[in-house]
This record gives sequence, structure tokens and C-alpha cells, in this order.
Amino acid sequence: QVRMAESGGGSVQAGDFLRLSCVPTGRIFSVYSVGWYRQAPGYSREKIAEITSEGVYYEASVKGRFTISRDNAKNTVYLQMNSLKPEDTAVYYCYLKDNDFTKINTYWGQGIQVTVSS
Repeated sequence: QVRMAESGGGSVQAGDFLRLSCVPTGRIFSVYSVGWYRQAPGYSREKIAEITSEGVYYEASVKGRFTISRDNAKNTVYLQMNSLKPEDTAVYYCYLKDNDFTKINTYWGQGIQVTVSS
């Protein structure tokens, strides 16, 4: 079973930046989409960024501050987070949807903590 290995989280001050990375642990056939969700304490998980064949999506609260990117050769997904705010504090999850030509498989990261203090 393929999993996504996340790295780059941590604790920072408001206004700082972090870069999250996410790489698959096994073979990927054809990337259908990649993205990031986050879940803050007491809130449901929300999608904040995604790359599909149709373009790039950002949730309104992160647009202009966060940038999602992808290294096609390594199937690695990045999330550059600038101008961090305390309300960005959450567990961040990456995912990759893989088209193995019979179905779409979704692989998830284990979640990585980002804490932003004021």
C-alpha cells in the first residue's frame, strides 16, 4: 500500500513561513491530482489547495499566502506557506490520486502538525 510521507511542519511565529513536502513511498502510475487538507482543533477537515489537470485551487483563507507545487519527476508535492497566522494552526494532510488505468487510488499522508503562535 502506497503512503505519502510528509515533512516540514513545526512551530513558528506569526508572519513566518514553512514549506511542507510530501512524497509517495511506492510506485505511482499516473498522477490524477494532488493536494492538501488541514484540520484545526474542533473543526472538520478542509481542502486548502489542489492541482488537477484543469488547474490550481486554493481555499479563500490561504489564497495569496500559500503556494502548492509539484515535482513531476519525483511525484513530490509541496506547500509553501508564507505570512502564517495563528488561525493556520492545524494538522496538515497531503494526498495524491493515482490513476492505475483501472481505477483512481487516493493515497494520504499521516498528517503533520503546524503551530503558529502570535
